[in-house]
Amino acid sequence: MLSGKNILLAITGGIAAYKTSFLVRLLIKAGAEVKIVMTQSASSFITPLTLSTLSKNPVLMDFVNEEDGSISWNNHVDLGFWADIMLIAPATANTLSKMANGTCDNLLLATYLSAKCKVYFAPAMDLDMYKHPSTKNSFEKLEAFGNIMIPAESGELASGLNGEGRMAEPENIVTFLENHLKTGLPLLEKKVMITAGPTHEAIDPVRFLGNRSTGAMGFELAKSAASLGAKVVLISGPTSLSVSHGGIELIRVTSAQEMFDVAHKHFPLMDYIVCAAAVADYRPRVVAEQKIKKKIEDGFSLQLERTKDILKSMGELKKNQFLVGFALETENELENAKIKLKKKNLDAIVLNSLQDTGAGFGGSTNKVTFIDKNLNVKAFDLKTKPEVALDIWQEIISHSNA
Repeated sequence: MLSGKNILLAITGGIAAYKTSFLVRLLIKAGAEVKIVMTQSASSFITPLTLSTLSKNPVLMDFVNEEDGSISWNNHVDLGFWADIMLIAPATANTLSKMANGTCDNLLLATYLSAKCKVYFAPAMDLDMYKHPSTKNSFEKLEAFGNIMIPAESGELASGLNGEGRMAEPENIVTFLENHLKTGLPLLEKKVMITAGPTHEAIDPVRFLGNRSTGAMGFELAKSAASLGAKVVLISGPTSLSVSHGGIELIRVTSAQEMFDVAHKHFPLMDYIVCAAAVADYRPRVVAEQKIKKKIEDGFSLQLERTKDILKSMGELKKNQFLVGFALETENELENAKIKLKKKNLDAIVLNSLQDTGAGFGGSTNKVTFIDKNLNVKAFDLKTKPEVALDIWQEIISHSNA
């Protein structure tokens, strides 16, 4: 759930700050990008150098940087916009009170007031401070703002007392974040299979038949599904793309037959299948064992045979699965897409037209039309491929729940 997230870790001046080195390691291990802002007093408990080395990002403490005679400033607004999650850990009673009352006397607090993302705070203080009415008031005000408290744990405190007030252990903070982010996700624990990219059909050991697909749309669909809580199997033909999201299992194949075999192996276990791959319709009937030499004759003949239709075969087998195909058309677009939808027993089809500027292979944008099994048509404007992927999933989810 944290894979690919931008997490801004804000560290305040409590003894629990020493644990943040472990917290940074765990966040990065979970796939997050971590930047750190800390108060001056926090640097008494954990050095900026340690945190910078672990996070691979500079640690920010002041509004202004002075170095080699030059002056620059740290933009708290940019930090607030960059973050998907702001995590304040440890959050001392002093900082919590300032957050609750809008005090802005350091970079950390200015960033908090600028944050547009979810803000989590992990209190850390002594037992009597934790139970004091003013601290309870801070908790209540911050939660009323929409901030999320990661409850303190009980145990031995720095004062020697034993009770509530210990900052949650780093592994428990990460678990809390992951569990909270899962709440309400529409594809939580759903199994999704996506095909992406081209297939390469061998002519000889060095040549193949292929197409211009880069796989970008399929990879964005996989990332979008994973961010919505799904467990994703991404079957990709030859492409330079990769994924690092922990919720995506990437299986690489080369030919249409390999994609057919892998897809059918996973198909029975799936809830949703989206076939975005540009699978070759034909392959050479005979693959030469050695490189075919150039001949003097002008012509060269290559016998082709049909590949297995992955989408149609799954349409014949599907029971409770929601099956979505893609149609890339150059003429009679809507008519051809509707024919494909019915012929292959799909629940929906996504139409690309090469007549639309910015759509199709190779670009960073796409323009699609979503057609459901009742032939209802919804056209979308030109958008970036991540935006298109989210649009498609929103349509799939609404139709599958109808």
